[in-house]
Amino acid sequence: MSHRSSVHDLKGLMLSFHSIIAIETVEEERVRAILGELASDLQLPLYEWSVTTGIRRVHGHFIAGTEEATAMLRHIDELNCEGIFLLKDLGPHLANASVCRAIRELGQRLARSRSTLVLTGEPLALPRELDALAVQFTLQLPDGQELRDTMRQVVDAMKERQIVHVDLSREDVHHLVQALSGLTLNQARRVIAQAIVEDGKLDAADVERIVRRKGEIIERDGVLEFFPAEENQRYELGGFARLKEWLANARVGFSAEARALNLQPPKGLLFVGVQGCGKSLAAKFIAREWQMPLLKLDAGRLYDKYVGESEKNFRKATALAEAMAPVVLWIDEIEKAFPTGTGSEADGGLSQRLFGSFLTWLQEKNEGVFVVGAANDLTRTAPELLRKGRFDEIFFVDLPRRAEREQIFAIHLRMRKHDPAGFDLPRLAETADGFSGAEIEQAVISALYRALHRKEPLTTAAVLAALEATVPLSVARAEDVERIRTMAMGRFMPV
Repeated sequence: MSHRSSVHDLKGLMLSFHSIIAIETVEEERVRAILGELASDLQLPLYEWSVTTGIRRVHGHFIAGTEEATAMLRHIDELNCEGIFLLKDLGPHLANASVCRAIRELGQRLARSRSTLVLTGEPLALPRELDALAVQFTLQLPDGQELRDTMRQVVDAMKERQIVHVDLSREDVHHLVQALSGLTLNQARRVIAQAIVEDGKLDAADVERIVRRKGEIIERDGVLEFFPAEENQRYELGGFARLKEWLANARVGFSAEARALNLQPPKGLLFVGVQGCGKSLAAKFIAREWQMPLLKLDAGRLYDKYVGESEKNFRKATALAEAMAPVVLWIDEIEKAFPTGTGSEADGGLSQRLFGSFLTWLQEKNEGVFVVGAANDLTRTAPELLRKGRFDEIFFVDLPRRAEREQIFAIHLRMRKHDPAGFDLPRLAETADGFSGAEIEQAVISALYRALHRKEPLTTAAVLAALEATVPLSVARAEDVERIRTMAMGRFMPV
């Protein structure tokens, strides 16, 4: 939703006699700016209130004695004019029955006029009796134009205090705005100012700094982990020939030619199969191939002990993903994020509600968000997810075949600065029959630790010894692996 869309939608609510609008947000300034545009458009006065200053007409004087919530509501009720009233951080006052009752009565009277009470705050939990009267409005994260305007405002403000050199091409500005996407305006202001303060410049080199800072903010504030597009370049994927072919074909779905033919961009993939065989790595590889940033949804951080917080966490995560589009959203162990069966009934239906929200979002989400799900346990994976149409394709990831095992050995030896040509890869691959990719990697690491400890070069014999000392999952949990293979046989595309 763009800034203009926010103005349009809020205007529609006000003209349809919604007298109480609740906006849960920390972006007071942004709400104030939008309401200022609306007040001008509707030719209504705009008032604002906070507990520290009381009420005032914007650009006017504060009215003494209105700092207390009930006094403020009484004053609004006594005004002989229509207006828009921005009430900041009113949430804590709603626990007072008198305040809650006064808002309800005032809202019912204002419903016969064009006047509107706009409640803001974070968090903003409305009592049930008030929630039935109010309409909840979601303020989306800033769009590209808002971020460009903010960048100019910060540069102008900084120039008043110090010399600022701006060296940005049109393409650099686009990359900077993309780097800022997903942040609130206040967060964007801070990271731009910090980038300028560091060297007195704003140029293409600041993109990487801003992306790094954004990752820190995202991981601190939410349930998402952020992997910049540049960091995904180091990921290699052995085997997965069908996936690689699918990615090469599907990439054109993001092109102008595809849009001209009314083709929608690809919406997502689901990987199911044996643990440790590359499902998670595939998500990172997709981000690398398509040159997109990667967001990982942490199922453990999604669930919160407080009522309503888990749903809020999910909404914030999906809103952030859409604001950052184009982006890959990776949900690892998706069966844990949205469990089914008896485990999901013990939480009072929370996981079922979240799952329903996820399916709805999956159907209606921003086209620029490509979802990658990974599931280890098919018995706990919701049947609705496995139905054709939820994802563009469902791939089954089995234990790697011999040729794929050779590729995996070569990849992990190169990653640790060893030339694969100096090793007997066919012999290693044959010995590693039944090993997952993760187990092959661990064998290489284990052999390298041993070689470093002994101050010896890494050899084929050392890796073979590490393999022979390992009991692979296909042996330790043979029944589980066979059950997964049986369930997947003929149902999903082999990777």
